Amino acid sequence: MILLLFPPLAVLASEQGTVQEETESDTSPETEQETREANQVAAEVSAPHAILIEVSTGTVLMEKAADEQLHPASVTKIMTMLLILEALEEGKISLSDVVTVSENAAGMGGSQVYLEPYEQQTVETLLKCIAVASANDACVAMAEYISGSEGDFVKQMNARAEELGMTNTHFVNSCGLDDDAHLTTARDVALMSREILLNHPEIHDYCTIWMENITHTTAKGSFEFGLTNTNKLIRQYEYATGLKTGYTSVAGFCVPASAKKDDIELVAVIMGGADSKSRFQDAITLLNSGFACCSLYRDTERLALPAVPVRGGVEESVELAYAEDFSYVSTDGSSLAEVGRALELPEEMGAPVEENEQVGRIVYTLDGREIGSVALLAAAGVEKADFSDYLFRAGKILLL
Repeated sequence: MILLLFPPLAVLASEQGTVQEETESDTSPETEQETREANQVAAEVSAPHAILIEVSTGTVLMEKAADEQLHPASVTKIMTMLLILEALEEGKISLSDVVTVSENAAGMGGSQVYLEPYEQQTVETLLKCIAVASANDACVAMAEYISGSEGDFVKQMNARAEELGMTNTHFVNSCGLDDDAHLTTARDVALMSREILLNHPEIHDYCTIWMENITHTTAKGSFEFGLTNTNKLIRQYEYATGLKTGYTSVAGFCVPASAKKDDIELVAVIMGGADSKSRFQDAITLLNSGFACCSLYRDTERLALPAVPVRGGVEESVELAYAEDFSYVSTDGSSLAEVGRALELPEEMGAPVEENEQVGRIVYTLDGREIGSVALLAAAGVEKADFSDYLFRAGKILLL
């Protein structure tokens, strides 16, 4: 059975995608119409497991058996690519680094680019091989380069999965070869897909390559090898931006398909499809449905924040800062021009005030209901005043 979470069932209001509020569903004619439309979409999705999310907020728009553990096949490589991009961001590696392929990596088999033992390739070339050609040998070569061994890299994969809240995921390898203990869910795949899209948009530069040649330089000489993208949506769907395909006889046909239209970015995760064509059609069905129903509000013109008076501090007031950006996805046709904003702040605070201490919040409302909030933090600390501070302040007054 498929379940679509059209409003007002779930509202996710922060950049982290934290559920802020749940309200009771209604039985209005509009909601009944949405349910009929949802059932129609459900009938068109043939895969047994699916989920559709909006990337900036993490809002779940649709799910179908999204928490059932299953084999992910090469969809695993999303986590591998995430760790590669994070290592690049942290300066641990660079795109121009030269990686020497081990005998272990070269012998992986399955989907590969036929790297040979002791062949050397740059990090960027290996990343392309993973993103475009789903190369198992390139995955293991990068895992060994970053962590010393694939086993240690897998520990890092599982630790990162835990940080992302992927509670039903356990990785055994870096490339997705079937193993009874190598499991995830459609929801967890959506979580790691969102993370890489949200914080590493450069992944699009690799996932949208359709065809490209790499050069093998080995003891046998140099020769070119052609990479062709396994994600046919890159050519078939005009809004496609990625992300990764997967297939084994155990896992079936899988794809987390990302797409962007105007300012809306979605990910449709399809797991366990019967064939390659149907997984892509299922993804298109969900993406089209999402684009049709979604509108996105971003607070890009923030309210000016007043300083809050501080009682008994070395400073008389404290400046405020927004804790994060605010986004909200509407799927019920509400006019997002009507989103209201209101500050909730104390009249004053008592010293001491810690830097980044929450002072208040800004509340966002639509049609008379709260749709989310953002914490307002102290931009700097304010220490408690002592006798000398009061004496100095009194002296300044006398000199005026």
